[in-house]
Amino acid sequence: MKSAIRLIILSLLLGFPLLVMGRSGEMAVHAQPTGASPTRRINVPFTTAVEPDIPAAERAILWYGEVGPTTPSYSDVRIIYNNEKLHVVFHIIDRYLYYDPTPTAGEMPNWDAATLYLDLDGNVGSAPDNDAFRFIGQLDALNANQQDQRPNYDFAYVGNGSGWSQTGLAFETAVGTQTTTGLNNQQDDAGWNITFRIPWSSLGLSGPPAPGTVWGLGLTTHDEDGTAHENRNWPEGLSSTNQSTWGQMRFGLPTYTPPSGVTGSNTVTIRHGENGATVPDGHVGGATNCGGYPPFWNTWGNFNYAGDYEINIQNQWNLGDWGCFSKYYITFPLDALPADQGVISANLRMYHFGNSLPSEAQPSLIQVFTVDEDWNENTLVWNNAPLAVENVARTWVNPLPLGGAGQYITWDLSAAVAEAYANGQPLRLALYSADSARHSGKYFSSSETFVPDRRPTLEITYGSLYGFLLSGTPLQMADPGDAAQYQVTVSPTGGFNTAVSFQVGNVPAGVNVTVPPGTVAPPGSKNITISHTDPSQTVGGLYAVPITVTGDGIERTMNLYLLVNGSQQFLPLVER
Repeated sequence: MKSAIRLIILSLLLGFPLLVMGRSGEMAVHAQPTGASPTRRINVPFTTAVEPDIPAAERAILWYGEVGPTTPSYSDVRIIYNNEKLHVVFHIIDRYLYYDPTPTAGEMPNWDAATLYLDLDGNVGSAPDNDAFRFIGQLDALNANQQDQRPNYDFAYVGNGSGWSQTGLAFETAVGTQTTTGLNNQQDDAGWNITFRIPWSSLGLSGPPAPGTVWGLGLTTHDEDGTAHENRNWPEGLSSTNQSTWGQMRFGLPTYTPPSGVTGSNTVTIRHGENGATVPDGHVGGATNCGGYPPFWNTWGNFNYAGDYEINIQNQWNLGDWGCFSKYYITFPLDALPADQGVISANLRMYHFGNSLPSEAQPSLIQVFTVDEDWNENTLVWNNAPLAVENVARTWVNPLPLGGAGQYITWDLSAAVAEAYANGQPLRLALYSADSARHSGKYFSSSETFVPDRRPTLEITYGSLYGFLLSGTPLQMADPGDAAQYQVTVSPTGGFNTAVSFQVGNVPAGVNVTVPPGTVAPPGSKNITISHTDPSQTVGGLYAVPITVTGDGIERTMNLYLLVNGSQQFLPLVER
């Protein structure tokens, strides 16, 4: 099948951005990449349970860091809340464990420690005020159940408008270690964990925030290995005194409401090898054999399993078995979903065929996360796998009896598919769990399995959106002082039949805009004139004029562009 690609490069005398045609009737103006990371968010579930009976698997989880001989440590962070407190647990894979036997508040970050940042106003602002809090706890040699015997090993701070002031706010920390060699030496350990329990009263609240409330959240793992000290942050660009660099913590799990006015119902199935779809996937970490035989520090974080027919998803509370931890990544293209549709529902279906040590296996609550980065199956490893943007779904997976038949497991990904589709992106996912059981591993068929029906499958139900689309002439060129004509066409979708009105948005200096009066009954169009006002202009200019079209409560905006003193260059037609 042949396709033709024509590249149209519009260059301006003063180096304006490249203009690239998008879908019919759209114009995208691409500036230089900013390198900004996405806003990372964790949706935190509520539980009626209290310590010590809060189930580990039901907690939301995020991760950051790497596993290696000298790199900063890796952290899984589990979060949940109840009527009394916010519960945050860091599980830190760390080769060498170091603590200060006589710590002070100022020295706390110089050892193995963890910091939790909260802002009740959200991740906004550039200096912490009195709604922002910082909690830090350090590793020590005490028993993990002796949180009330940790004087000088944890401290609280409140924002003062420019930085942090130490405060006596009540909170608890509890520490556990996984070591057979003791602390403060160069003998291999496995890691440590620290739990923060923050009472709502210490934050000035009478109880938990209402579902849907969004706070600012930041995390730092401080890692001392005896020869060097480094910190690892979540999100990556976190600044302790700039909340706009923090992530978000949303109370309650996400839900999805399909767009109103969707008409009709169609279904598209996306699976590797079906209808030409390519669905790359891969697991990272310990795979199905816990990474083989230790020692792991030099190799485990860089294992690649491209082409595996079987994948494993596994976690554990006890860091002594961190070599068995395993995450799964998969990307579904969405180009089989027609343009301008509304997502009614979407489900991920995977074939579960086994689990680690069936005689002791426990149920797993496997969570699904969105990812915003592309990755290569042939180079994907634990240490370079993308971080999660947001946890979006979760499903219980029961263990299969030895010799028992496999089962299909589904996750509701309606919201994630709708967001990726609206952004013109593929659906990039990661799957992991917050499980605590030793034999929590759940085995699934991958995109490479020989049985097509057992490959991971995304099924999307969609319909036509009620409303209208805008298309027409997004760009015209003119000499200084001249005018250009544009036609904006309104095409109805989903049975829309209401007359629409046109309104000009912010008109940039240097141009005038003329829109004939009256409404348009779709399908229909309106001719618009943009006039340049300075015939003596000698430099290049690009003028963007937003045109907003409104009808029956629906609003669409299209930018019209006038290029003055520009040049247009057509590259050769390429056929393949």
